[in-house]
Amino acid sequence: MTSAAPWTARLALVAGAMAVVILLLFAGARSVVLVAVGVGGTAVTLAGVWWTLVHRGPVRALAAVLAVAAPVAVLVLYALAGLLWVVLVSLALWVLAVASGRFALAEETGPRRPKERRVAPPERPFLIMNPRSGGGKVDRLGLREKAEALGARVAVLDPDRPDPVDGVVGLARRAVEEGADLLGVAGGDGTQALVAGVAAERGVPFVVIPAGTRNHFALDLGLDRDDPSACLEALTDGVELRVDLGFIGDRVFVNNASFGAYAAVVQSPAYRDDKVRTTLQLLPDLLTHETGPDLVVRAGELVMDRPQAVLVSNNPYRAGDPAGLGRRERLDSGVLGVLGITVESATQAAGLLRGRNAPGLVSATAGDVAVEAREPAVPVGVDGEPLTLRTPLRCHIAPGALRVRVPRHRPGVPLGRPAMDWHRVRRLALTTVRTAAGRGPHRSRLRRVRVPRASLPVRSLPVRRETEGPGVGRPLDPATLRPEERDATAGHLVVEEQFGDAVHRLHHAGTATGRVVATGHTGVGSAILTVSSDRGLRVRQRTPPAPPPS
Repeated sequence: MTSAAPWTARLALVAGAMAVVILLLFAGARSVVLVAVGVGGTAVTLAGVWWTLVHRGPVRALAAVLAVAAPVAVLVLYALAGLLWVVLVSLALWVLAVASGRFALAEETGPRRPKERRVAPPERPFLIMNPRSGGGKVDRLGLREKAEALGARVAVLDPDRPDPVDGVVGLARRAVEEGADLLGVAGGDGTQALVAGVAAERGVPFVVIPAGTRNHFALDLGLDRDDPSACLEALTDGVELRVDLGFIGDRVFVNNASFGAYAAVVQSPAYRDDKVRTTLQLLPDLLTHETGPDLVVRAGELVMDRPQAVLVSNNPYRAGDPAGLGRRERLDSGVLGVLGITVESATQAAGLLRGRNAPGLVSATAGDVAVEAREPAVPVGVDGEPLTLRTPLRCHIAPGALRVRVPRHRPGVPLGRPAMDWHRVRRLALTTVRTAAGRGPHRSRLRRVRVPRASLPVRSLPVRRETEGPGVGRPLDPATLRPEERDATAGHLVVEEQFGDAVHRLHHAGTATGRVVATGHTGVGSAILTVSSDRGLRVRQRTPPAPPPS
């Protein structure tokens, strides 16, 4: 947890309290009416949007007018009551409170660093580039020339070929058979998935060069989508990550597979020429089940009957994002994310106000997902590519199936914002206050010291296994300690979380072997943080606290 987290938590509490106080102070008893009018107007707006989507002709036009008129009417009522500024200020403070609270919770948890290892540069890298992706980024940015200058062999796909799937997979497999020790793709997510499947199948590392339009996979790997050529540094100064791959049948997806209304809409030949008109034309029959597949989705113990839309993702999307559609915290959790929407009426549409707790919105995780339908085949969107696949369908995840080579220096995945939890925010703020006042648990203060290398028996230090997060307590093995240390340390735990920030900072700084880099008090004795011969960080318990005087 950083020093900013407790102050941000206090800001959230103060802003939330001020939002309520201002509303009560200037609106009095009418504040309840104001809130009710706002909630009611939002519900009517959502109902109007639902009617707009499921009807055609005059009913659709009237519903669209209602969806626009409802929020306008709410603002007019606030203005006539002379309380519009009160509502706007209170709403702004509430937004600030929620944003600050989520930021504080994210800081408390701390960023999760993916497990990575340094690797030697490949000897025979092979890259496939799609010149049609991203409006021609491959040619515009000179990616082929830059890759060849780094020693890579490059194959550019034929831009006139309408269906390059077989060609992409065939190119990748032949390259490995001819001795390629790395595969890479400059293109969109669909092309990335095809070659990623071959790389996982053949056990060679994979490089992502985000030359497509959206590049969600590259985004969740922490790559720089604005500068695809920077990803070529993975060929010379890279680290390797292990990530999961999703499968629908035997086809790989790196992002998601979608079923239902969206998948059916994108199948239409007219969709690419006029997306809005085509969507509005097809949605009424799809949402009311007049056309489209009747799906039954099973994910563990969860069963969804006739959902209008289902999204199965390679690792779950962040819980704090609207409808869950955004970024993934990690790509190595070993589970699929499942999002389903079932809305049968305007009342259920209005119920979406409850966010992820809405009865029509289902969010879950599972290792396997089965999709059944009465039809022999259903439309599916796989990483944005429209397909038609035979039912029943099974989606599963292959944990750690893909070795991804990324640049050692890259932007990284920004810290996610967890769902708002006022109880945790309050506890974070108040607990920190007590600690600062000396009435709570002691917090260590690290100081940097240097000692001669000969005085530190690095080889005898206990090995810490890789763990998630900033570190966990580990019992010491007396066999690794010197005789004079065994009695002092037997039965005590190394409390590594006291050194969490130093562990992450020094591990990536490449601190010299054998240096004592920090000391501090863990609550069960003093401890020393050192760097071993493989640059892994170790914490050793030295002496227990003195017993209290009798």
